[in-house]
Amino acid sequence: MAALFCALSSLGAPVFAQRTGPSPVLAAPPAAAQGVNDHLDPEAATEAYLATLPSDKKASSDAYFEGGHWLILWDFVVTGIIYLVLLGTGLSARMRDTAERMTSSKTIQSVLYWILFLVVVTVVSLPWSIWEGYVRELSYGLSNLTFGAWLVEQAKGFAIALVIGALIIAALYAIVRKLPRTWWVWGAIAGIGFMFFGSVIAPLVLTPIFNSPKKLAEARVVDPILRLARQNGIDATAVWEIDASKQSKRISANVSGALGTERITLNDNLLNRASLEEIEAVMGHEMGHYVLNHIYKGLLEFGILIVIGFAVVAALFERLRARYETKWKIRSIADPAGLPLAALLFSLYFFVITPLLNTIRRTQEYEADVFGLNTARQPDGFAQTAIKLSEYRKLSPGPIEEMIFFDHPSGRTRIYTAMRWKAENLPVASAATTPSASSASGNP
Repeated sequence: MAALFCALSSLGAPVFAQRTGPSPVLAAPPAAAQGVNDHLDPEAATEAYLATLPSDKKASSDAYFEGGHWLILWDFVVTGIIYLVLLGTGLSARMRDTAERMTSSKTIQSVLYWILFLVVVTVVSLPWSIWEGYVRELSYGLSNLTFGAWLVEQAKGFAIALVIGALIIAALYAIVRKLPRTWWVWGAIAGIGFMFFGSVIAPLVLTPIFNSPKKLAEARVVDPILRLARQNGIDATAVWEIDASKQSKRISANVSGALGTERITLNDNLLNRASLEEIEAVMGHEMGHYVLNHIYKGLLEFGILIVIGFAVVAALFERLRARYETKWKIRSIADPAGLPLAALLFSLYFFVITPLLNTIRRTQEYEADVFGLNTARQPDGFAQTAIKLSEYRKLSPGPIEEMIFFDHPSGRTRIYTAMRWKAENLPVASAATTPSASSASGNP
């Protein structure tokens, strides 16, 4: 059950970076910048783009991303050990007993247990979290946070997990108590509902806790984005900016939300570091997620996996509980003391299906890539963005590595897709890779 809200925990006074001077200018390498009457070889153009990344930066990017492969394993091992210690030492049962002494309400007991559980897991895993989330990020030049500011961010994430997790735990254990035989079906449905609710409230409630959104007023950026939105049936009247530069150097944007909470947002790193063509390419991609209904398709696809996950837990929990009942002192699936066991089983399940999870996301990202190319018609802007993303994503993995570990298409795949699009749409693409009327008016 903890898998449904553990992601929330990964979520100072903000100051927006001041933009001065013109935006960066898009400059395609010669092999990718041929005229409309010349033949463009997508493979050669891709290699030309890849060659623009200095060897030292490529080595750093490869090392960072490949290290992330091992982190998938070690994150599972670290959390798994913590859960097993909670069970094996009887600490989980003692936390349950403490909650029972404080109140007779089963719902409040589950909430109190959750609070104790989250505090213990957070404190015990803090050294690992510091190394992985702060030291490692800083060593690769990806974080802009001081250690104090990083701790503040973690405290905010802890508070969110505490509140939202308490609501989820209370609801799930209520379902288990009332529906002891079919709890896994209704629990999975509730989990899917929580996922959707999170997608609705995140842009409006959670984002402002970490950053300060503001409406972007720069017409040279806003006008092309809103034009793209209208062309694709997105009813947006504003573009929002968040001050992500206080946390990292990573460029990002999204069209998030649902049920009227939709919002077009890009971060100040993208505005400060990217050309107008790159910004349009990125926003075309993000609009693709919205127009292609990836939020709802993702809920369906991941929802199926959640149902299977609950079924796996239901099948294994009781067997393990009965086998180690004397040591663990877990009474039933409805006992909050069994949360570490349920969390361990969920963690194991999602660890095993990591390649499948990545493939689902990577497929959606590729669909959005193609949509963005057809919408923004900025293939070189898209290729340049892929180079910038190489700061933390390996550019040229092998096919097996990409299939297992990549939740986005690799940089090489994205650049080749853009160059193939350009080769097949040369007259339009050549016009699109020169400053547009809106771009030109903003760069005298």
